[in-house]
Amino acid sequence: MAMRLLMHICCANCALYPLMNVRERGIKVEGLWYNPNIHPYTEYRRRLDALRGLQELWGLDIHYADRYGLGDFVGGVIGAGAGRCSYCYRSRLEYTARRARELGMDGFTTSLLASPYQGFDAIVDIGRGLQERYGVEFFLDDFRRGWRDGVRLSKSLGLYRQRYCGCLYSQAERYGGGGGSRTRGRGA
Repeated sequence: MAMRLLMHICCANCALYPLMNVRERGIKVEGLWYNPNIHPYTEYRRRLDALRGLQELWGLDIHYADRYGLGDFVGGVIGAGAGRCSYCYRSRLEYTARRARELGMDGFTTSLLASPYQGFDAIVDIGRGLQERYGVEFFLDDFRRGWRDGVRLSKSLGLYRQRYCGCLYSQAERYGGGGGSRTRGRGA
């Protein structure tokens, strides 16, 4: 029987290569949209709409936790400084691990593992810790090797391509307002 995997999807662009990769391995993958960090709301909607477009094109099974959660996110990162990225990774991965367990999935992962702009080692550490906590396997793969393929494919599909990671700090850094993000203010 094929592994059943729940993949947190930060955006359609980052999800392209990981989705192709796991499907080629015969893994049954379902997506999960949960991104309370994205700011402003118009950016949140653009990314959500791009994922819905990809869902339609590829016939994906995606669960949506469609709630603009900026207040919760900001409350969790105020005063966190450089630790804000870890908070962001943890909040999204923990939601994914919990949902994977509720849905009876064999494992969980995240499309964040595809971006060379994210803290890969931090994501892995958090995922492994959540695996222990929730009893659901953290599916680890270095999807960054397919980053350029995903970029080319997203352009050919005409997907919305964001210019920063998603949070207001990375937005400020990208557009000249500082912020000190580990993600260097880049998106997918």
